[in-house]
Amino acid sequence: MIDKIKKVFETENGKAFIPFITAGDPDAESTVKFVLEMERAGADMIELGIPFSDPTAEGVVIQEANIRALKGGMTTDTAFGIVEKIRAQSEIPLAFMTYINPVFHYGYERFFAKCEELNVGAIILPDCPYEESGELKDIAESHNVAVVTMISPTSDDRIRRVAKDAKGFIYVVSSMGVTGVRTEFNTDLDKIVTALKNETDVPCAIGFGISTPEQAKRMASISDGAIVGSAIVRIVAEHGRDAAPYIYEFVKSMKDAVAEA
Repeated sequence: MIDKIKKVFETENGKAFIPFITAGDPDAESTVKFVLEMERAGADMIELGIPFSDPTAEGVVIQEANIRALKGGMTTDTAFGIVEKIRAQSEIPLAFMTYINPVFHYGYERFFAKCEELNVGAIILPDCPYEESGELKDIAESHNVAVVTMISPTSDDRIRRVAKDAKGFIYVVSSMGVTGVRTEFNTDLDKIVTALKNETDVPCAIGFGISTPEQAKRMASISDGAIVGSAIVRIVAEHGRDAAPYIYEFVKSMKDAVAEA
């Protein structure tokens, strides 16, 4: 499954578009529908957020989505139930994005065995730094699940260490702070991506704050892909269960832009 994650980036132009959505917002049935619409619109892989009560890396939009999902009864088990329903209809590559607490309380071995069973090939844990991922990473990889490292502006030495140990893909954080729509990006992303490319052939995609086709194209032009979350979650917040056609149009516009990068 780790190899399948890397193959996500083997598109015609070598660029991937990866949308994010919060599981259970507004309900489980809608999440399945939204994922299938994103696949139909051209998404190469989908990040599925397992909601958590204290999502420290998230801005207001995704925080509120977490609250809505949790109030609706979403749990780690029901998130796996969503994946089961998706897998009955699709083999779209999936990555979970959540926090260490839900995984720890579910049990590392049990959690990653379930991921392997349902072909979830990667997990992103914003509150689990590379230096502290040892035990969890070993268990995940024993079940063919990549623990995706998030890397933000940092020292060249740390970039080298992270790159050499990376699996699946590397998540490059566009700018300091939490998730959410941004109008400009001040981080020297070209320098970070170049440093990573000098150390590894593991793909890297840029996320945090991307909300327009122009931004997605720009980020994909300097990396291997673009990741978009808050802009999609905002569509769900606005349209609720009726969001599917709006999500489709947005994801298609973003994928088309990335394909031109």
